[in-house]
Amino acid sequence: MLTRFSVAPLHTMTRSLAAVGRGREAPELVITGGRVLSTYTERMLADREIWIKGGRIAAVKPAGTFKAAAGAGKTRTTIYDVRGGILAPGLVDPHVHIESSMMTACAFAEAALLNGTTTVFCDSHEIGNVCDVAGVEWMLEDARRAPLSIFLTVPSTVPATNAQLETAGGDLTPAKIGRIFDRWPEAAALGEKMDYVSVALGDARSHAILAEALQRGRPVSGHVYGREFVTAYAASGVTDTHEAIDREISDDLLDAGVWVFLRGGNPRTPWHSLPQAIKAITELGANPKRVCVCTDDRDADDLFLFGMDWVVRQAAAAGLKRPTAWSLGSLHPATRYAKDGEFGGLAPARRADLVLVNDELEVQNTWYGGELVVEGRKITPVLERALSRRYRYPTAAYRTVKVPKRVKLTPVLPAREVTANVIRVVPPGIVTAREQVCLAQRADWTGHFRAQGLCFLTVVERHGRNGGVAHGLLKDFGLQDGAVASSVGHDAHNIVLAGTSEADMQIALATVKKLRGGVCAVRRGKVLASVALPVAGLLSDQRAPVVAKATTQLKRAWAKLGCTVPYMGFNLLPLSVIPDFRLTDKGLVDVKAMKLVKLFE
Repeated sequence: MLTRFSVAPLHTMTRSLAAVGRGREAPELVITGGRVLSTYTERMLADREIWIKGGRIAAVKPAGTFKAAAGAGKTRTTIYDVRGGILAPGLVDPHVHIESSMMTACAFAEAALLNGTTTVFCDSHEIGNVCDVAGVEWMLEDARRAPLSIFLTVPSTVPATNAQLETAGGDLTPAKIGRIFDRWPEAAALGEKMDYVSVALGDARSHAILAEALQRGRPVSGHVYGREFVTAYAASGVTDTHEAIDREISDDLLDAGVWVFLRGGNPRTPWHSLPQAIKAITELGANPKRVCVCTDDRDADDLFLFGMDWVVRQAAAAGLKRPTAWSLGSLHPATRYAKDGEFGGLAPARRADLVLVNDELEVQNTWYGGELVVEGRKITPVLERALSRRYRYPTAAYRTVKVPKRVKLTPVLPAREVTANVIRVVPPGIVTAREQVCLAQRADWTGHFRAQGLCFLTVVERHGRNGGVAHGLLKDFGLQDGAVASSVGHDAHNIVLAGTSEADMQIALATVKKLRGGVCAVRRGKVLASVALPVAGLLSDQRAPVVAKATTQLKRAWAKLGCTVPYMGFNLLPLSVIPDFRLTDKGLVDVKAMKLVKLFE
């Protein structure tokens, strides 16, 4: 099967590569007639050809050199003419959650390669929160089968908060994290340390987890909001973050020695912070040498439409030169993880992971380890064969949704006037606010909803631990009639629901349970759309186009219900490490104080 291990280690190939480079041996493949985008010098090199042997680059020569050379064995060489197109290194995504695509790693590879991404650094804390170490290792086995170079940034914050604030299925202790580093060579770094408040305050467990990476010489990835936390966070050994949302905090982070990953995403979602954060370079004059671009979270639909190539184009549109923008998506991420001897550039000894792009930097072809896997924006038979033999997750992965039989999903209507602590949506939808709303005495909830722009918000524990249910109220979500539900409730991944009636919310919960995990939209007793996610309640076991089609239908139903926050943003409402106010299965959480708050005062 096509895997990244099909390319031999460099130390076994140096004599052969040197022989090809000197013309003593014939290359297996010559890609000729193109311009080479050099990420090393950030120039376009005209009229070049690339010689490939054993899945690695042996030489970059003037176009026509091989054809003009004398010597035996040329008939064994395949020549591919790109007719003036641009040859660039395969893209390297420094921070992605494969689970957010709602696909397995093998399925994820299809969309990634179509977008010119050949290497990713994946934080699998989603499946870790559900299935502990076993889930992370299932994902690693899946990744080994995938036709994509996938490295792990070991989940660092499972659960994201302590047991008093939420219930998770996993608990990755410092000792468990150390064992993952020691057992799996793909474990390249520590994943985003999300509990940045705890890190800044010197929490013992948080720093013990940091120590497991630092003592092994592994880099530590971060996640931080608020300029006031930057110094303490950087002093704790964190050396990158993808959560820089504006130019000021980006500038602070770069001056503190922290790599900044500019996150680009569908502009209609909260995942497109690049236009503001890149201003640290374009307006404040920061050097981009420690800046990358990344995707972070993509659903199956957006993965096809807004891949790493799209993010690179956004960086170019924001004012960077095209070679610089491409370097932010290839050489810079590889350098950040000390993998630039393998990935990120077109030079001798590097893996033959390269793409053919047009003048707009749109991907036409992708070669992975010297194999042509995408041609003319379509997958080739060699990739089709690899994708048809996907990893099969064990039975235990399909049995993670354990919901009590009888659950009341709406709070009791107050019998007198009360003040409610309400979660208010703050556009674009990642950050939320705490708002106190006066609820006058009414006969039913409908009057409150119309007067205050509210709906119900509920989180149901689904790991079979305690059957906990917590109720809240959500403001400015836009839901007028119906219900939505998801088993992808970051990061503990309990089931999160919003709705205007107990009846529709019960149907939504029953749908998620029947699917063994998933996302759905309901109105007046009818399921409008759903996406089945039976693997850990997070992943589909179908191919990427199938998942993308179901996701598109769900988005249409979501919009039909009037929801102002996309479902991926909705999934973050229980994420109690993002300011300011969240709902977990234990109740409402004041994030800055890390304490529970009552719904009614």
